[in-house]
Parts: sequence; structure tokens; C-alpha cells
Amino acid sequence: MKVNIYYGGRGLLEDPTLYVINKMEQVLVELQVEVTLYNIYEQKNQISMLPQTLKDADGIILATTVEWLGIGGYMNQFLDACWLYADKTSLATTYMQPVVMSTTYGEREAMVSLENAWAILGGLPCAGFCGYVEDLKEFRENAEYAHIIEKKVEALYRTISQHTKGLPTSNQAVTRSISRTAQLELSPQESEQLSRFVSDDEYVQTQKADIADLTSMFRDMMGQKQEDSTNEYINDFKIHFRGNKDFTAKYLFMIDGKTQPLFVYANGEQLECRYGREDNIDVYMKLSAAIMDNIVASRETFQRAFSVGDMTAKGNFKTLRMLDEIFPFSD
Repeated sequence: MKVNIYYGGRGLLEDPTLYVINKMEQVLVELQVEVTLYNIYEQKNQISMLPQTLKDADGIILATTVEWLGIGGYMNQFLDACWLYADKTSLATTYMQPVVMSTTYGEREAMVSLENAWAILGGLPCAGFCGYVEDLKEFRENAEYAHIIEKKVEALYRTISQHTKGLPTSNQAVTRSISRTAQLELSPQESEQLSRFVSDDEYVQTQKADIADLTSMFRDMMGQKQEDSTNEYINDFKIHFRGNKDFTAKYLFMIDGKTQPLFVYANGEQLECRYGREDNIDVYMKLSAAIMDNIVASRETFQRAFSVGDMTAKGNFKTLRMLDEIFPFSD
């Protein structure tokens, strides 16, 4: 018989879970069980590979500590990796005993979370145990507590050796129906290979760079280049410009979805309009592309958009009001 212990705490000396799993390991060895301990915090960069260690185990112990809320990040990451990369056929015959020690409130809820997670993964939950530890020294020296731990380990041993079955649960139904669509349809070999790739940071970064290059290439092929180099809105402003020889102003439009602002410079009867940043602006405006579309289509005016909050502005508001006069889009 082989049992793996997965410890999801931080490895602190005062962590009561370390004492508990050390005691459990001693009992299992006395029962002639092959035991392997995995400290997840020591393999935090290889967590995606850990589910592959489940394949040869008859049973496992998921042990963690509640320090402030829930089962903690390392155990969560390990269970996520099991969902993505573990061999579900192998999990279906693997018993799991949850062990949760707490230095604060919430050990029962954390134990239930582990039981539910394993059931949804398709594994076989085994009766676990949890406890609150206020004084670690007192907890370790209490013979009754040690006896309880021993009995729980013996119960795990009997459950595995006798292949004890349980009644169906709703979590198993979820696994068969709703959750099925969230999984990748991969063979165990493909899942193992994928988990190796995911754990390889250099490979992941290379893939991200390749994806970015492909995305850029397809955007160019489909004519989806950045709109900063196009004449969108520029022709509309030029066509409807009605300059005033006594009026000069610089406007800057920050339009959602544009990486560069639209610069409009009314210099008497001359107009400069382009995409790009500029200094010494009289009025800064921010609006969505939809509102700008409505304005150039004469369904809206700058003043009305500002009044109802569809456009925000900063600067000289008298200069802002002049926009509708020098750009009468309704003409």
C-alpha cells in the first residue's frame, strides 16, 4: 500500500499540522505502508507537476493549516493543478483523507472544502479530522490527542485496504454533467506533457511571445491596424470647419479605444488636425467613440454631451463652448 501526504502550509516551526502529519507518517510506517511526503511550498514552481505523483498512490492525505481564512494558496494551487492535469481515471480509485489544523477560526469549513474538491475531482473522500490549536506545546504533549490521531490513521488504512465504498453524492453528479465542459479533453499522457510545459517558465514565456507575434500578424492581415494612422474623424473636422479669424484654440480629445489622442488646432481660418500628443492645450476632453460618432453625425453636440456627462472636459470652458460654433456638424 502506498500513501502520499501533501502538506499545503507554509512550513513554519509552530505549525501544528507539521506535528500531526509527522505522527501520521509514523503510524503508517508501523503499518508497513509506503509513505511519501510532499511539501507543496518547497515545490511552488513545480505545482503543475505534482498531480502526476497521484497515479501510483492508493490513498492520499491533504493536510493544511488555517491561519486566517480557508485552506491557503498552496493547497488551492495544487487542487487547481489536479483539476487541469491529473489523470481522472486514476483519481476515481484514490482515497483522500483531509487533515486541517487551525490557529484561528474555520477548520471545519476548510475540511469540508477539501472533501468537496476531491469529490468533484472524482476521487474517493475518506473521513478526515480537524482541530483548533491554541498552544502547540500543550497539544503535542497531550496523549489523548495523539491517540485520536493514531485512530484516524488506522481508519484510513482500513478504508483503503478494504476498498470501502460510499453512497453517491451530488458532487459526483456535478462532475459527470456541469463541470465536464470546463475540462480539456486530453489523454493522461497529454495531460502529463501539458503539466510539464506549464511548469517550464521559459517555455511559457516563449509561447506568450509567439502568441503575441501571431496576434499582431493576423491583425495586420485583416486590416485591423491601430487606428492612430487612419483619418477617422479628421476628415469630418476638416469638412465642417468654420474658422474665425479672431479665434485660436488647441483641443485634445481622448477617445476610448484610441492609443493616441486627437489633436485639433483652430488657428483663425486655418485648421490642423491629427492624432498625437501636444503641449499647451486649451481644453482637454475625454469621451467614448460612440459619443464622438454621434457628434460628427450631428445627433449630438459638444455642449450637450458635456452637460449630460457623456463627455468630460478640463480647461477654458468658454473655449469649449466655441467648438459647436467652429464645427457645425449639422450643416
